[in-house]
Amino acid sequence: MPGVVVVGAQWGDEGKGKVVDILTEHAQVVVRYGGGPNAGHTLVVDNEKIIVRLVPSGILRKGTSCVLAQGMVIDPKRLVDEMDELTKRGHGHVSDLVVSDHAHMILSYHRLVDGLREQGEGAIGTTKRGIGPCYEDKIARRGVPMSALRDPAVMRDLVGRALEAWKPTIAALGGKAPTVDEVVSEVEPLASRLAPMLRDTAAFVDEALRANKYILFEGAQGTLLDIDHGTYPFVTSSSAIAGGACTGAGVGPTRIKRVIGLVKAYCTRVGGGPFPTELTPPKPDADLGERLRKIGDEYGSVTGRPRRTGWLDLPALRYAARINGLDGIAITKLDVLTGLPKLRVCVAYRTPSGETSDLPVGELDRAEPIYRDCEPWSEHTGGARKMEDLPAAARKYVELIEQAAGCQAMIVSVGSRRDETILRTGVFD
Repeated sequence: MPGVVVVGAQWGDEGKGKVVDILTEHAQVVVRYGGGPNAGHTLVVDNEKIIVRLVPSGILRKGTSCVLAQGMVIDPKRLVDEMDELTKRGHGHVSDLVVSDHAHMILSYHRLVDGLREQGEGAIGTTKRGIGPCYEDKIARRGVPMSALRDPAVMRDLVGRALEAWKPTIAALGGKAPTVDEVVSEVEPLASRLAPMLRDTAAFVDEALRANKYILFEGAQGTLLDIDHGTYPFVTSSSAIAGGACTGAGVGPTRIKRVIGLVKAYCTRVGGGPFPTELTPPKPDADLGERLRKIGDEYGSVTGRPRRTGWLDLPALRYAARINGLDGIAITKLDVLTGLPKLRVCVAYRTPSGETSDLPVGELDRAEPIYRDCEPWSEHTGGARKMEDLPAAARKYVELIEQAAGCQAMIVSVGSRRDETILRTGVFD
């Protein structure tokens, strides 16, 4: 089967945009299967930096069908703005977009609730884009699917029912609920742009699979933010693991040929939640955490806020490899480690329950990492196009990551541009 899933193996921000963009050269369809505008995927082509939040990362490849599947939550205004920005910058392939009529709409009251919640003590560090409240509506069976764009009466009825359910919450949080007219007036002008793109994307993907087309399923966020398998409650509201491709895109697991896990050469995290290998004062090497942030440009592509940085967590990688069933990995930002005076990886943990080489998901906030020192390197890596071009210490570091993941690094990124990449084998082979 030609379906390949690209999934984040950490806390998100692993570089999925670049990897999907590269692999789309060999794919006819790219399917974004979960999440919403809380996930910014960064592409750098000819030194031009492009950030997509809803549109799949394959949009820069002309002739590639890009699918926003039913597992997503979509802010109609942000989608239209993103389409217009891409066209303005000369990437006018938005006609290749296919949008699920079953995906749910993020509306103004979702963003309002998200923002109000993040002002209180229970804030978990969301992007305030309305993702969680929209998924809440979906699960509560009061959501507004994209299909409502086809019928104004249906839209008003669904919005009215959802608003009635949210009014007590909004009032309790100190906010003022919008009216149905205010909500609908924001979306109705966009219907003429978006309605023609709507279709049953599960059937579209099935047709492509039957035609033996190469399909990339693009994940959002990362394994450790998954609603079921992440560091709950500091997680996203969707299925961020490889299995989410099946439910979010509407394909059976037998249609997936390979799963590729994205691994940053160090770890980052955005928002709240446990992060034992984080390098912050008064921890030793806190200055190296700031150095990783600056060199790696570790600032949220959606919010702009600084990402938390730390050493690579091998127990977390082994956990992600097991949860996702990884067949291969793509290592990103290896170049950021060049010139560090010290290099470490977490290999195990001490917890209240004892020492373990597994990821202690339930005790991570009380876990103490056990480190292994690695040999640093100072040689420039940006020009490497095959493994032999890398410094010996960098090759050993890659091998250490491969051992933890239990599979080969099929891609090693040594810079932000497309060409700054080592491709070891064909993902679709």
